[in-house]
Amino acid sequence: MKEIQNDVLRQQLIGCSGYTECFSVDVRSDTRLFHIAAGDYIVREGNQPSYLFYLARGRAKLYATLSNGRVSLIDFFGARCFIGEIELVDTDHQPRAVQAIEECWCLALPMKQYRPLLLNDAVFLRQLCVALSHKNYRNIVSLTQNQSFPLINRLSAFILLTQHDDLYHEKHTQAAEYMGVTYRHLLYVIAQFTREGLLVKQKNGYAIRDKKRMIALALEMEPENKFIDLLN
Repeated sequence: MKEIQNDVLRQQLIGCSGYTECFSVDVRSDTRLFHIAAGDYIVREGNQPSYLFYLARGRAKLYATLSNGRVSLIDFFGARCFIGEIELVDTDHQPRAVQAIEECWCLALPMKQYRPLLLNDAVFLRQLCVALSHKNYRNIVSLTQNQSFPLINRLSAFILLTQHDDLYHEKHTQAAEYMGVTYRHLLYVIAQFTREGLLVKQKNGYAIRDKKRMIALALEMEPENKFIDLLN
C-alpha cells in the first residue's frame, strides 16, 4: 500500500465516489489517497489500522486466521464502502486481514484524529447503520443461496467475484469452506468446468475461457447482480 501525492486524482475520487456525503463536516483537506496493488493488504491481521479507509475503486476480501491455523474467508468488499469502521467504533476489536483482489484506490482519514468527531457525527453513523444492514441482508441471502442452488451456480458467482484479469486462483480449502461444501465436491465441479471449457487450468490458477456462460450460470442465482458488467 502506498500513499499517492496526486491532488487531481484525489479530488476526482472524492467527487465521484459519494465520499463527502458520508460526513456532516468537510473532511477533504485531511483526506489522503492510497493505492493498493492486487494482492497487497489494506489492513493486516492483528494490526490496528491507522486510517479509516473508504474504498473508492476496486474489490477486496476479508479473512481471518482461526485458532487451529486455518485461514477462513469471511466477506468481500466492493467500492464504495468503508474499511476499518469496526476498529473505529470498537478499539478492542481484533482486526482481520483485508486484501486487495484487484488494484484498489482508497481515500483515508487519520483514525486517531477523527475518531471523536466521527463517533458524534449523525450522518456518518447513519451511513454505518445502513452499510451494516446491507451486509446483514447480504449474509442472509448468501446463506439462503447455499441451501437452495447447486454448486455450479454458486461456484460460478464465486469465481467471478474473486477473479482478477480473468484468472481465478483462490485456495480450494478456503473456497469450499466459504461455500459450505466438501473439498471433493468443489474439485468435482471445477473439473466439470474445465471439461466443458469454462475454465482452463494453468500453473498459477484457472483462466476463465467462457465468461459469458459462467455469467449466465451466476445470474440464474443472482439475476439482479451486475456480473454482466464484467464483459465490458
